[in-house]
Amino acid sequence: MRKLNARSLAILKKLAPEINEPIHYRSILPPISMHHAADEEDFQERLGRLSEMDFNYLAEKILDGSECLLCISPDAARIFVDLLEKKVPGEAAERIRELYKSSTGYEV
Repeated sequence: MRKLNARSLAILKKLAPEINEPIHYRSILPPISMHHAADEEDFQERLGRLSEMDFNYLAEKILDGSECLLCISPDAARIFVDLLEKKVPGEAAERIRELYKSSTGYEV
């Protein structure tokens, strides 16, 4: 497990400004999808606050194994990957879809 760096903390605060210090999370997407977003629509709205650079950063962290996309529901993962595909052209979204499916058996 990783300790969130300043960049990760900034993204986390964009997604959930209601979080108070100190922050003890070790990843970004699982606590947002499971504890802060009221539902899938809220999760999507929160992710919509992120820039292309934020999505690219999260994609890199997912692909290097330091951000856990596998810890969220298939529906939340699909929302993330669909938005990633729109914000960050290239192969990252497809690689993450394949990773999720090979690890969980679910298509996103």
